[in-house]
Amino acid sequence: MRFVLADENLVVAGRAYKGFPLLVGDDGAPIQPAQDWLWDLLATTGRISSRRTWENYGRAIYDFFAFSLTNNHDWSVAPPPGMPSAIDAWREWSRGTLELDASTINPRIRVVVRFYKWAIKKGHIDRLPFDYEALRSFRPARFHFEGDATSETQASPKVLLRERRRVIRFLITDQIVECHQSLSNLTHRLMFELMVRTGLRQSECRTFPDAYVFDPSKRRDLHPGQKIRVRLDPLKMEIKNSTHREIDVPYDLMEKLWAYSLRQRQRRANADREGRVIPHLFPTEDGAPYKKDSIAGIFRDLSKRVGFRVTAHMLRHSYATYLLWSLRKSETFEGEPLLYVRDRLGHVNVSTTAEYLHLVNSLEGHLILAHEDEIDRLFSPDWPSGGRG
Repeated sequence: MRFVLADENLVVAGRAYKGFPLLVGDDGAPIQPAQDWLWDLLATTGRISSRRTWENYGRAIYDFFAFSLTNNHDWSVAPPPGMPSAIDAWREWSRGTLELDASTINPRIRVVVRFYKWAIKKGHIDRLPFDYEALRSFRPARFHFEGDATSETQASPKVLLRERRRVIRFLITDQIVECHQSLSNLTHRLMFELMVRTGLRQSECRTFPDAYVFDPSKRRDLHPGQKIRVRLDPLKMEIKNSTHREIDVPYDLMEKLWAYSLRQRQRRANADREGRVIPHLFPTEDGAPYKKDSIAGIFRDLSKRVGFRVTAHMLRHSYATYLLWSLRKSETFEGEPLLYVRDRLGHVNVSTTAEYLHLVNSLEGHLILAHEDEIDRLFSPDWPSGGRG
């Protein structure tokens, strides 16, 4: 059994489905009914357009079917009482043999659960191989900061693993300064600054379009110290869930991005031997687009230099934590801080953003107060100090 992503030659009704997941058996035929389910879910309904989501769904169902076929587990047959079902056995193999964390396994299980619910509707099976249980979840009530919460009961598949509460790791400003100063490569320094000052994910930063950058001094409606609203388009860059959102870029950061675009970026873009036109603001030294592994490597090297762990996503956490704290303390900000941070981060549900609220409420006051409102000020004095392109 093989898992492949279709190229541009997969065309149906005049539309190309590049990146569509294909599950292929040893005989070259599609694995059914898994392939039909993927087509119904991802192509026919049109509700999910992100190629990354396509791949994630495809890999999850492929992993389940590959395990089931290899170990002679019939996914469609309910096991005898006391015996594990195919999904139970797959879950335990993922946890025991592969030693995956529950936070990694559960999203995959939810994909397979969705497949099983589809199989019921299509008449492929008579009943689900798992039961549901009622779980009570809590969410902030009216976004109060005092910790008030309301609870609601939801049905959850019992096959899911219990997860530990996610620990949000962020950097204090002293660590941010140390990391920034330790990045001798000017491109890496500017990518670091863009993520920590706008909350961009690493995939969004490395595909950030050069076309979004301009000279703010040429705009009469802008002035130093202002935040510049930039609308992100999933057709022009990678964005989780492929949804539009807006970020606020500080005026001085836009100046730096513009200077970089005119000088270092062009030199890098010209280094591409294939002569490709890269729309991204940050090409590699060879003029190619940055890949996910490349960004991870940058932060692994950075962690070794500074002596503490730092990842690209920790910059996003740092941005959200300090921004939420700052807005709550602001006497001039009009609006709901939690909703503002949600929109900047691009969260689908405000409950996800509320995790930062719990973090801020649990922190020792002096840890944040000593650094309140400083992230924007951290970067202004030392541009363009040091660094090579």
